[in-house]
Amino acid sequence: MTVGPPRIVTDPAHGGRWTSLHAGGREWLWRREPPTGRGGVSPGDAFVDAGGLEECVPTVRGTPDHGDAWSRAWTGDGTGTQSVRCERFALSRAVRDGGRVDYVLSADPGFRFVWAAHALLDLSERATVELPEGAATRLYPTANGSWVEGSWPAPRGVRLDRFGPDDGTALGAVVEASRACVHDGEDRLSFTLDVLGEDAQPLSIALWRNLGGFPDPAPYRSTGVEPMLGRVFDLAEAGPGDAAEVPASGEARWRLTVTADCNCP
Repeated sequence: MTVGPPRIVTDPAHGGRWTSLHAGGREWLWRREPPTGRGGVSPGDAFVDAGGLEECVPTVRGTPDHGDAWSRAWTGDGTGTQSVRCERFALSRAVRDGGRVDYVLSADPGFRFVWAAHALLDLSERATVELPEGAATRLYPTANGSWVEGSWPAPRGVRLDRFGPDDGTALGAVVEASRACVHDGEDRLSFTLDVLGEDAQPLSIALWRNLGGFPDPAPYRSTGVEPMLGRVFDLAEAGPGDAAEVPASGEARWRLTVTADCNCP
């Protein structure tokens, strides 16, 4: 059977969220009926988790929670490029053929930020994720705590490459890698992150493994694989080299490529 290229659907009017990622003959994004909806939110409101893929920028955790783009309407230019303007930066993305998404963040030179394609995936209990063996990993053992350091796939003895059944835990991790491969039975999905241009940026893959441990008092299951610029969830915790930075040109550029296969590292 011939499988076509990935198909991405977004919702510019409601934070630019990806509402569908169809690849390899299946839908990959998990969606949640939000308790209060997304239609009436504005900057500064508490985050409303609707699932899908959120464009988290300039932070993931912290202030504002899940960044400053999810609560704003995005606009299109008629050519397939969608943009959002926030107080200190503007972000645009263009979805290309073959599952490529090109990004440009415009801001004053030296502006530091974290960006994550916060993809919540609809995965079975047998799903696994492959990343480079021995990659430096920051493990966040609790949903809202600080990190400890270790190596992939089991930093501090915590096995992270298997999602598994619900066990009441919720943890996160940031792995120094630019490519991740997800296996769910016979299905495959890969994310590859590249910086465009000569200006280096820290590239990572973040993981969110909520197996019914978050939030209190009504936890649910949600599992994420999140290509990231930066090495921390909270921009306020970023040390030297932990955040992306806008170069002298005033524009940071990168590309996310999604495919329905895995040439695993």
